[in-house]
Amino acid sequence: MAETRTAEQVLARAQRAGDLPDLDGAVADCFACSRLVAWREEVALVRRAAFRDQEYWGRPVPGFGPADARIAILGLAPAAHGGNRTGRVFTGDRSGDVLFAAMHRAGLANQPTSVAADDGLTLRHTRIFAAVRCAPPDNKPTPVERDTCAPWLHREVQLIRPTLRVVVALGAFAWAAWWPVLSQVYGVRPPSPRPRFGHGAHWSDGTAPDLLGCYHVSQQNTFTGRLTPAMLDEIFTRAKGLAGLD
Repeated sequence: MAETRTAEQVLARAQRAGDLPDLDGAVADCFACSRLVAWREEVALVRRAAFRDQEYWGRPVPGFGPADARIAILGLAPAAHGGNRTGRVFTGDRSGDVLFAAMHRAGLANQPTSVAADDGLTLRHTRIFAAVRCAPPDNKPTPVERDTCAPWLHREVQLIRPTLRVVVALGAFAWAAWWPVLSQVYGVRPPSPRPRFGHGAHWSDGTAPDLLGCYHVSQQNTFTGRLTPAMLDEIFTRAKGLAGLD
């Protein structure tokens, strides 16, 4: 498969993807953002001491979940020693521990843990992806990196559009990344002014999927109690209801 190395190539390749496996393969062969490529490969080479005997994925991380998903979970970017190590979004780090435990309680995942890409995890009615597909330094993509990566997100949403009913945005970055999807995928003008992000924030216009805000499942939020398991359970209960799954 040909590698993509410019923003123009990303856009063209994303638009050509005929299905999710095709898109996932193209995502994994993206080299368009030199800073992100250098960082993800450096992390994969140096490695964290606890994972020194493991071979890191060290590439962009595709989405994960069924093609007929009714719920989408939109994150910021893969973790340097999580998805960048395992090759599966939210897999292998403490954020994923919290997220998949909540999804299991909600009946959206077959098991409460996600430690490796071959651990048997399957999702029900839900697909997870990130606004930026490479692990960024300090978890902070630049605006140019965000925009260069956006066609992958737009095409992924387009491919699951027939069934998608609800998007759960994990954090303000994901919340902001959703608005361009409205115009690029649904032909809908984003609201102005933009609704403010907040935990439990809800936006709907009746033509595109409902949008729910959720504090990110970062260690900073979960360790301090800003985001509790009960708060996550409430979000997934609302998402299931809006998706017609309750």
